[in-house]
Amino acid sequence: MSQSSMGTVYSDLRGWLHHLSETDRMAVVRENTPLKHRLAAIAKRLDGSKAAYFPKPGGHGIPVVSGFMSRRGWIAEAMGVTEAQLLERFREAADSPMPWNELPAGQGPCQQVVHRDVDMHSLLPIPTHSEHDSGPYITAGMVIARNPVTGIQNVSINRIQVHGKRRMALLMLPRHLYAFYKEAEAAGQALPVAIVIGADPLTLLASQAITPIDYDELEIAGALHGKPLDVVKCLSNDVRVPANAEIVIEGRILPGERDEEGPFGEFPKYYSAREFREVIDVDLVTHRTSPIYHTIVPAEMEHLLLGSIPREATLLAHLQRSFPGVQDVHLSIGGVGRYHLFVKLRKTHEGMPKNVILCAFGAHYDIKHVVVVDEDVDVHDPQQVEWAVSTRFQADRDLVVIAGAQGSVLDPSTTLYHGGRDTAELELHQQGMSAKMGLDATRPVRYHEHVFTKVMIPGEMDVDLSIEVVPGARVDWNKA
Repeated sequence: MSQSSMGTVYSDLRGWLHHLSETDRMAVVRENTPLKHRLAAIAKRLDGSKAAYFPKPGGHGIPVVSGFMSRRGWIAEAMGVTEAQLLERFREAADSPMPWNELPAGQGPCQQVVHRDVDMHSLLPIPTHSEHDSGPYITAGMVIARNPVTGIQNVSINRIQVHGKRRMALLMLPRHLYAFYKEAEAAGQALPVAIVIGADPLTLLASQAITPIDYDELEIAGALHGKPLDVVKCLSNDVRVPANAEIVIEGRILPGERDEEGPFGEFPKYYSAREFREVIDVDLVTHRTSPIYHTIVPAEMEHLLLGSIPREATLLAHLQRSFPGVQDVHLSIGGVGRYHLFVKLRKTHEGMPKNVILCAFGAHYDIKHVVVVDEDVDVHDPQQVEWAVSTRFQADRDLVVIAGAQGSVLDPSTTLYHGGRDTAELELHQQGMSAKMGLDATRPVRYHEHVFTKVMIPGEMDVDLSIEVVPGARVDWNKA
């Protein structure tokens, strides 16, 4: 935790958890909550209202925490900014990364205890989350790897299924970690990795930044903290990890080996199919003296917000480079924080919203539907966006449809493009084929009198009900 012109910045997980406890946002659950389904069920019921802390889950000595970033306002608070400043602050950090500070070997709290004889099933309290999940999954593990060519690191959160004592399978989407792995595999080599569990909230958020390859997200974490992030070198490889993390799993993604992985309940709120995925062989595990294990309940608010907020900041910057009139963006929770983008635009020319729509589709392949609205619409309020669509959109004039584009491989509707075949039956290059739809829900630049003017009452936004309403007042209705 540190002080800056932005306010209090929570750069330590335990400091943030203490703050949530002190402000009545941490629920301590009874001991011995079963790790299979029950822990996730309780955390889901608390989602968005309180974080959940599970002492001795399933009788395990390491506690589990979940849901400590399950509201947009909490994430802004951890940054030391208001919710309105959230995207601007993240964008500033992404644009001005801060090189990390390496501590001497063995001096990071995350390396206080070392396990070389590893049994993942007994060493860590790894939950099984959803009904049809194929086993226990690490869901909040930041996977850190170095580019085999340049040595520059990448950080991402990947789902990891624990199969055996030292063997795990992970899902890698076609981004930077996958590119690093394919480079190593082509040379017949394993890719060394570290899986970090229990990072501070800002480092977790930074891990989801949408950046070019060879852009170390730990440097964005430093910028969010306002100071270089302390890191230490792993004991078995050259990967650098956050020194204050709770738990670090060191291992290698093996070349040429695949294990079955899935089904698993993913962020679209559906199950991804069982497929053969790449394999991690665990070398050792280090952790703090009394570590805390973090799990993310899939498809709930912590999962969705961690992905959506960094994307929003990137999308806003991308759109504003070509369209300065873009004022705000929002990836709606109804669109699972990935697929539905709402854009607020100060429109100056007819046709501009359609250009904005096309630019948004090019910004990230996950985006499936884009709605562009005027500056009098709050893109963070789905009801206002729906109102704009209902009163300013005509399908024969304002609809944009693009067929056969690249979309999300985790969107189950994309399999219909290939006759409904299971995703596992498709080649990698066939997966995720999607249609895109854009809606221009803006009013004309010029219109007659007040036909498109939003109805407002003068002074309504300035009313302070604590002043205007008499507290505790009662009316004698027999005399009224």
